[in-house]
Amino acid sequence: MTADPAWLRQYTPDRSTAPAVEHHDALSMFRAAVARAPERAAIHYFDGTLSYAELDARSDALASALIADGVQHGDRVALLLQNVPAFVVGLIAAWKAGAIAVSLNPMNRERELRLLFEDCRPKLVITHPETFIEAVQPALAEQPTVQVLTTFARDDQTRNDARVLGALPAQAPPCPGTRALAEVIARHRGQRPPPVRFGADDIALLVYTSGTTGLPKGAMNRHGNVAFTAQVYRDWIGLSEADGVLGIAPLFHITGLIGHVALAFLLAAPLTLSYRFEPGVMLDALAERRPAFTIGAITALIALMNHRSAQRDALSSLKAIYSGGAPIAPAVVAAFEAKFGLYVRNAYGLTETTSPATLCPVHLRAPVDPAFGALSVGVPTYGTEIRIVDAETGAPVADGEAGEITIRGPQVVAGYWNRPEATTDAIRTGWLHTGDIGVLDGDGWLYLVDRKKDMINAAGYKVWPREVEDVLYTHPAVREAAVVGVPDAYRGETVKAVLSLKAGAEATSEAIIAHCRARMAAYKVPRLVEFMPELPKTVTGKILRRELRGNG
Repeated sequence: MTADPAWLRQYTPDRSTAPAVEHHDALSMFRAAVARAPERAAIHYFDGTLSYAELDARSDALASALIADGVQHGDRVALLLQNVPAFVVGLIAAWKAGAIAVSLNPMNRERELRLLFEDCRPKLVITHPETFIEAVQPALAEQPTVQVLTTFARDDQTRNDARVLGALPAQAPPCPGTRALAEVIARHRGQRPPPVRFGADDIALLVYTSGTTGLPKGAMNRHGNVAFTAQVYRDWIGLSEADGVLGIAPLFHITGLIGHVALAFLLAAPLTLSYRFEPGVMLDALAERRPAFTIGAITALIALMNHRSAQRDALSSLKAIYSGGAPIAPAVVAAFEAKFGLYVRNAYGLTETTSPATLCPVHLRAPVDPAFGALSVGVPTYGTEIRIVDAETGAPVADGEAGEITIRGPQVVAGYWNRPEATTDAIRTGWLHTGDIGVLDGDGWLYLVDRKKDMINAAGYKVWPREVEDVLYTHPAVREAAVVGVPDAYRGETVKAVLSLKAGAEATSEAIIAHCRARMAAYKVPRLVEFMPELPKTVTGKILRRELRGNG
């Protein structure tokens, strides 16, 4: 690292620039929590609670079952689950069996899951019954040997909050060809898997990201990456074992995996889960469980702020609250602080950086970018370097000049699963080339100027235009399709489709949206549809997306 980089001036004197790493793998973090506080609550799920000892026992039983079913070291175990205790049990059990956990979005549809399953080739999938019926079963049609365990979201609690669980049936629907997770755990209760040891470079997680191409890529998050970034959260914010964590972000997302699950393990603290985000439910969880920390998309924090039951003291248990995924307008942070008396600090990271690469220090307020008006996304975290380079030449640019953000540090992933060329393109001589455009000022503050050239960031979810365009082209009336992100006051960006139709064909916006909704996750579906006789193109025939962002 260069001598005395500017961002070190923003650290507090009592914070080491590179704290000693306490654990070299994620499983060791969990085992240490069990040894230190076996009877302490590990998970709160509505009115249900699982202790660390119970979490250890369940994951032992499940890992024993996985091994009995043929799961071997390096095999993949896929988790398609909402924020339920079974996600955490499955994650730990996969590691105890020596496997790699694959966290997948349960909102994915059959077409999307088929691509992901073909890539990671899971040995076993854990999912909800309704997700199995609607998407997993048809997606696994060409992989009939994959085993499936199902878990019902109403398990492990009795409150059955209608706001998030009301759409589910009273009993889990039958899923022929699958086994119930609870029954498998009960059958193997008391069994312990053979000891497994991981090195820091062993792969802990495959977390899929579109990255810089339109096809899904599995970022290989190593055990050392997970242990390091969990410790970054703890040490940066100053959290202790008395400080619970609120699970606002989806656990399948890198933010939830590290800023919720891994952090709770490191602290030996409780993680509060509520199936999925619903602002009223989250406010109730804050009042009931009194967590000390959370991190989530700014849209989720806005929803908390605007909820009719939100009171001034609703977030009083939180020591700190962070938001990541997109720049935040100063007016939003001001309104949030006026409402709750709590200042929202920003973070910046990617799946490829195993969550945070920058964080706003807890003792400072983020400066505002004078050119673009957004708050800084923080300064580089411990042991992390950020360099802004010319996007074309790769040469470093001067402080205050815009360029591509590149990152080097202990949190950068090993690469992409089965994608050696994509890995070589993204990680060069140890530097991750993010494709994001940013500015690093003379004091070490990073400002995110723009997203990747065409990537759409809708409420923290990344949408690659080509994937949506591929679906649009399956509509019989569509001749040409282009998808762009356009500003949205609530979601940051929203998905817009611009289409030209085949001669004599007809289609409505509603029909186009319905066509997409049946084939992809809801956050990818265009919210806006515009029809044009001809889409603008370059002389070589390439559609000019930049000209479409200002239309409509």
